[in-house]
Amino acid sequence: MTSAMTLDARHDRTHLPHVLRAGAILGALQTVLIAVFAFLQPRLAGPLELVVLGLVLVVGVAATIVLPGRWTEARTVEGISGAAGIGLTATVVFLVLDSIAQIILPSGLFTNRWLALGGGSNWWYHPVWWMVGTYLAWLGAWIQANQAAKSGEASPVVLVVGTLLLAAVVMAVATVLGFPGARFGLGTFGVAVLPALAVMTGLSLIGVPRR
Repeated sequence: MTSAMTLDARHDRTHLPHVLRAGAILGALQTVLIAVFAFLQPRLAGPLELVVLGLVLVVGVAATIVLPGRWTEARTVEGISGAAGIGLTATVVFLVLDSIAQIILPSGLFTNRWLALGGGSNWWYHPVWWMVGTYLAWLGAWIQANQAAKSGEASPVVLVVGTLLLAAVVMAVATVLGFPGARFGLGTFGVAVLPALAVMTGLSLIGVPRR
């Protein structure tokens, strides 16, 4: 994308040390949130499970779609690409920390549910997360760049709230239409964030000045 905005040194910060450092921070944060989710899930039930785990999920989604674009101050394709790089780096950091946790830490956080879901592999979700984590950071930065091109400033609140509302709509439509595996729950809601973010990106393009 292009923008009619005048850029300065504060924007599109994509030098490699900054991208790697930001990715490491995001990856560590994601790992902590996933560990908290895994620890609490078998210990909660009913409405309390929905509220507490839903909050953890929302924080994770918000951090992943907002922080990379904020850290690069994305305004053009340069900053958007850098944010995607932060997202990808974060997934690699999670891979390392998650592998350590599963192999040498007898924490009890991880069960055979990954094996059951993954068709015979406990590690299938890592390559999936490489793609998803990069996708979320990329589109989140793109939306923020579009917001800034229109108003001069990105709006993380609009990004997060809009994405979550659209995800709720996608979840409801998929469940009502009987989409395979869809139901009203955190799993379907988490997956619904992906198409919701794509729709949010399309909406954010409306009114962006071109040159």
